[in-house]
Amino acid sequence: MVRVCRAMIFEFGPALLFCPADRPDRYDKAAGRSPAVILDLEDAVAHSDKAAARESLVAHQLDPATTIVRINPAGTADFAADLAAVERTEYRTIMLAKAESPAHLRALDGYRVVVLCETAAGVLAAPSLAAHESVVALMWGAEDLIASLGGTSSRDAGGRYRDVARHARAAVLLAAGAHHKAAIDAVHVAIDDTEGLAAEAQDAMASGFAASACIHPDQVPVILDAYRPSSEEFAWAQGVIAAASDAKGVFRYDGMMVDEPVLRHAAGVLRRADAGK
Repeated sequence: MVRVCRAMIFEFGPALLFCPADRPDRYDKAAGRSPAVILDLEDAVAHSDKAAARESLVAHQLDPATTIVRINPAGTADFAADLAAVERTEYRTIMLAKAESPAHLRALDGYRVVVLCETAAGVLAAPSLAAHESVVALMWGAEDLIASLGGTSSRDAGGRYRDVARHARAAVLLAAGAHHKAAIDAVHVAIDDTEGLAAEAQDAMASGFAASACIHPDQVPVILDAYRPSSEEFAWAQGVIAAASDAKGVFRYDGMMVDEPVLRHAAGVLRRADAGK
């Protein structure tokens, strides 16, 4: 039997579009452009507008099955107010901003939680966060991470992530995988850099991320294309799985040695194809 990590396919789909919670006029538009929407009560909303954003969250509800609500960090007054607002809705999947300890999850019993590891402490706590029973996914954030370190930019002059950001990305992915949870890649903040986004999303998919978050509707199709197997990949995967039924142990297929890890790769391709239908 070919074993595939259950976290490889995130139930919300491979593209998660952030939408400011204080812009209810954009809710339906966002939902129509992306498999899933993250209604953001944190960084996308000015402090003076947070109360109104919470009321909008309650008054203009989307499908709970395809909606995540990002709330403010635990221990803040906004956290308590955000949670009170969410409890007035049917939303039951929460993204906790700046998660740094399993203790931050105590107030979230009964919710499915996506922890956002976007500080130095949060990245170091990723394994213990991933182990928590309420956590369904981990996401990392580059810009807040660098800010928490006193830095000025997550990328170098060539647009490549700095080493510390790449380390954090890998650490969160490994923590998620070790506990069979989904991993979500950080947003690509250069909205017009379609080529860079495509390369980053393709790398995320190939590395094992289940989804990539984004900040603009035009980024959604780029991410979906990156996560969707090509016709050549799909045909290869079908062929490998079919050949495995007649093989005993390691075998050769199309000039390539095929063993259990390669079979899991092939099964993952087929799962991604099914998820993209």
